[in-house]
This record gives sequence, structure tokens and C-alpha cells, in this order.
Amino acid sequence: MRATRLTRESGESLLVACGNFFFRYRNAIFPVVLLALAASFPPAYPRGSARLDRWMDLLGFAVALAGQSLRAGVIGYAYVSRGGRHGRVYAKRLVTEGFFRHSRNPLYVGNLLILLGLFIIHNNPWVYLLGGAFFLFAYRAIVAAEEAYLRDRFGTQYDAYCRDVGRWLPDFRGLRHSLEGFRFDWRRLVIKEYGSTYAWIATVLALLAYESLVNADWTPRYVGVLSVLLAGASVGWAAARYLKKGTLFPA
Repeated sequence: MRATRLTRESGESLLVACGNFFFRYRNAIFPVVLLALAASFPPAYPRGSARLDRWMDLLGFAVALAGQSLRAGVIGYAYVSRGGRHGRVYAKRLVTEGFFRHSRNPLYVGNLLILLGLFIIHNNPWVYLLGGAFFLFAYRAIVAAEEAYLRDRFGTQYDAYCRDVGRWLPDFRGLRHSLEGFRFDWRRLVIKEYGSTYAWIATVLALLAYESLVNADWTPRYVGVLSVLLAGASVGWAAARYLKKGTLFPA
């Protein structure tokens, strides 16, 4: 019994250590992993059908958009900073209101949905397997590191919160009641999300161009449409950045 407990504690400590590493370097590691997956495993048409692939692309975009919508709701109503302080997990207070009454990690659930959407668009079995395993482990480790910090900082208050709210899958029952009294903060949403939103949209467009090139079915018109969409997204990114740095949406 004692040996089992020690083994469990050692495993949890290792997971927390991995989580702290990923938390500190995720903005560098995660894009590199995505780029490596795309470079190593080319996109594949399902059953060799370009038409079916278009439906898969739409499905992937819808899943990613659902993840972004979840993130937007969380940030707009009751935001909790996930950036930490000096590369380390940090929290000023325990946030339990808004979407956090229905999931302890709704932002990370949104991130995983966005990644799943990208994987569906890419549609290579190895990307599903390796990418899915890596990001599920990475986010589980990050959550373990955050939980260790929050439990140490907030003690029984955090333990009670964990008993009442699940770690991952949101239970949206009573969400309307949870959001009563909150005002949706568009300013905060734009400031916090314009960069990451642009990143995944640009990645979607790059994947669509990549799969068209790999399967040799690209046309000047198709490339032109993707280019126009990328230009539009870039203009939106630049406008949001200007607003953030200007007087309308100061950081």
C-alpha cells in the first residue's frame, strides 16, 4: 500500500514537473510541434475523394470555431489569466464564476477543440495519433501543475471547488443563471484573443493550401480565394493590434 502511494506521488510529481515545463515554453514548443507534424505527414484526402475532403474541411473549421466560441465566452464574461507570472503558474484569486462554474478548464477545452479542428482538416492518421497524444498529455500536465499551485495557495477552498466542478467536460446546465449580472467585455476579448484567433485561422488557410498542393488539385482561383481570406484576416489582426495600442482599447 505504501509503495503504491509513493509510486502515485512520484508519478504526480513528474506530471507536475512536465506541466511547469510546458507552461513556461508552450508558446515556443506547441507551434514547432504543429509545424513538425504538418511537415512529416502530408494531408490526406478521405477515401481519395476531394469532395469528401471539402466536407471534412468544413467540419474541421466548425469544430475549431466551436473551440474559439467557447474561449470567447469565457474571456468575455469571467476571465482568468493563464499567462502566469515570469513563466510560472500564478493566480491572484480563485475564479469560480461564469463558465468556471461549469468546467475548471474551459479555456483549455477550447484550445483542444481548435487543435482537433486543425487535425480534422489535415486528416492524416499519424497526426491524429501523435498530435492528439502529445497535446492531450501536454495540457493534462499543465493542468496538473496549475492544480498543484491552486491547491497549495487556496487550500480547502480549491478542494471544495474541485468537488463541485469537473476538470474538463463542461456541464452547461444553469449557464444562463451563472452569467446573470455579467456584462460581456468586448474590449477584453479583442485584446486577449486577436493574436491567437488570427494564428489558428491563418493555420487553417495554410493547411487548405498545403493539402491542395500535395494532392495536385489547386487552381489559381482557389489560391486566390485563400489569399484574399488571409489578407482579410491579416487586416483584422492589424486593426485589433492598432486598437489595443491606441486609446480606444488600451492594454
